[in-house]
Amino acid sequence: MNRTIFASAVVGLICVILHSFDESVAQELESTRVAKGIVYHDANSNQQFDAGEKLLPDVRVSNGRDVVRTNAKGQYELAVDNDDILFVVKPRGYRTPLSEDNLPRFYYIHKPAGSPELKFKGVAPTGELPASVDFPLYEQNEPEQFRAVLFGDPQPRDQQEVDYIAHDIVEELIGTEASFGVTLGDIVFNDLDVFVPLNKTVALIGIPWYNVIGNHDINFDAQGDKQSDETFESIYGPAYYSFDYGQVHFIVLDDIEWHHPTPGGKGQYRGGLGDEQMTFIRNDLALIPDEQLVVLMMHIPLVDVRDRTELYRLIEKRPFCISISGHTHHHEHRFIKKEDGWLGPEPHHHIINVTVCGSWWSGAPDERGIPHTAMADGAPNGYSILSFDGTEYKLDFKAAGRSADYQMQIHAPEVVSVDKLSETTIYVNIFNGSERSKVEMRVGQGGSWAAMEQTREIDPQLQRVFDAEAKVIGDPANWRKMSKPKPSTHLWKTPLPSDAVVGTHLIEIRETDLHGRTTKAQRVLRIEPAAAE
Repeated sequence: MNRTIFASAVVGLICVILHSFDESVAQELESTRVAKGIVYHDANSNQQFDAGEKLLPDVRVSNGRDVVRTNAKGQYELAVDNDDILFVVKPRGYRTPLSEDNLPRFYYIHKPAGSPELKFKGVAPTGELPASVDFPLYEQNEPEQFRAVLFGDPQPRDQQEVDYIAHDIVEELIGTEASFGVTLGDIVFNDLDVFVPLNKTVALIGIPWYNVIGNHDINFDAQGDKQSDETFESIYGPAYYSFDYGQVHFIVLDDIEWHHPTPGGKGQYRGGLGDEQMTFIRNDLALIPDEQLVVLMMHIPLVDVRDRTELYRLIEKRPFCISISGHTHHHEHRFIKKEDGWLGPEPHHHIINVTVCGSWWSGAPDERGIPHTAMADGAPNGYSILSFDGTEYKLDFKAAGRSADYQMQIHAPEVVSVDKLSETTIYVNIFNGSERSKVEMRVGQGGSWAAMEQTREIDPQLQRVFDAEAKVIGDPANWRKMSKPKPSTHLWKTPLPSDAVVGTHLIEIRETDLHGRTTKAQRVLRIEPAAAE
């Protein structure tokens, strides 16, 4: 090839590459904007900044990656692209606006072209970025001691199951003194249109209600993870964010990754956080002092998140940090240790929360027509109350439709022969029990307390119910077959004492939990004489 021709070809190729590069840079610059705005105390509650209203300095604002603080004039600046959500990190002593369904409105969605067309509606086109994206806040008292309600997996398929939630859970919570509530994902069961009636029902509780995204809350026809959150975002805002209440910092995580293992193939979910969210977590935590309690809230348990190691490194040196999830439809206190990849000086306390729907609204209906829906670990469906006092916290289990005293279920025979005492095992399922629980039993009020052994077995009481319902001929038309029992993490057992005597006795069981609190339960047992040979 002639040198002149070769040189000309090279120059031409370089020009094409540079032109392509310039176009790419231009497109990126065109889609990137600088959002500006203020955070202010909305004294007259009109959600507009008016003369005389106080501008709030040192309030955190984020674009889902960066976290900045407002300056002395309450101003902030953040870069945004054409698919971003700006949000204020609610500071202590303030609340954000609430929707008519008590959903916090702490964000602005910037999506000029709107959501892609999917089965369930996403975000409508938002148009050009406003000249100022402002966040109003309202003063409120936030004491050291407060409580939050935690729902795991309400997961209604339809309006009927929303009604189950209304009667089984919501009615008893109306008038609660809790400061706010959180649903830990699987808000609904694949039909995202059910978000709306469920929100209206939960709103009756009368407190602000935050939401975590679950694997049944995403758009399954989305082609990528970011697009899978479109319907959730249109109703609840960003899929991950943070806020303060009292002295506690809460971080809501999106640990549902929607991906296509085979290009063009069927989509699947997995537990993961992703680089962008990890950037936000890193920047968010950098502004939180070590002496502040941090609570991470997610859907898939932390031990099942593929990129959890980096998160471990961020939180394991913090003296005050816990995490809580749903997803598995059982209740468990998990202590993440060295064998789990944890390098912190103390195990990390992770709570897998009891579910509202129990085992997906299955099992025979009770006298109200609501399925008993016992979870596969033998615990009833329900919710938790998480109480805070500075950096201290305590979790209480609340069974749906039961008194607060219903904390355990004893499994024992009605009657046992005196010569079969040592062959008879008493079981107790302590719904909120953990490896740090101390459980004891005595027979008769004058008897001695004896330690019970924690065991990982199927709850025999639940197995009995499962077997009885399985004997129903055919497929019951009026209820869904209950889930198959699985080994429980909060089950204890012990044989009856061999020196028990013939008569009618009271079996008493007491548990001292990880916080040093004691709960008790009792059951009547008859011991009869040995059968004559």
